[in-house]
Amino acid sequence: MTPDDLIRDLGLEPLEPEGGWWRQSHIDSNGTGIYYLLTRGQCSLLHQLPGPETYFYQLGAPLDLLVLHPHGASERILVGPDLEAGQRLQHVVPGGCFQGSTSTGAWTLVGTSMAPPFRMEDYVAGRRDDLVERFPDLAGRITELTHA
Repeated sequence: MTPDDLIRDLGLEPLEPEGGWWRQSHIDSNGTGIYYLLTRGQCSLLHQLPGPETYFYQLGAPLDLLVLHPHGASERILVGPDLEAGQRLQHVVPGGCFQGSTSTGAWTLVGTSMAPPFRMEDYVAGRRDDLVERFPDLAGRITELTHA
């Protein structure tokens, strides 16, 4: 299976402005289910959502997920299949955190769910200068996951 196969078979479309490929597989008034694909060289730009988002590993390389908490803490999580190496099959990003990610290999397919449902108008892009000021020890990774 290749990323092109997944894009075709799952009906994925480019996700702007975040980056990567996606499709909502389910949406109702209670929540959403999403397919999300990143290929080498793509990233999910740092962004903030009001509610929690749960990531589920599906196929490919592990997802390298950065989470910046409002109170100043940060987490770097590998969402993947190797539990013995400390990877997680699923991970919940609390609402109000900034989150961004890349594939650790050629491509990564994850599923995500949100309740309440994902709405594009709730998406808040991370501002590089603000985030680097708040998390100076992560300046390199923040630069990779933001636009200038």
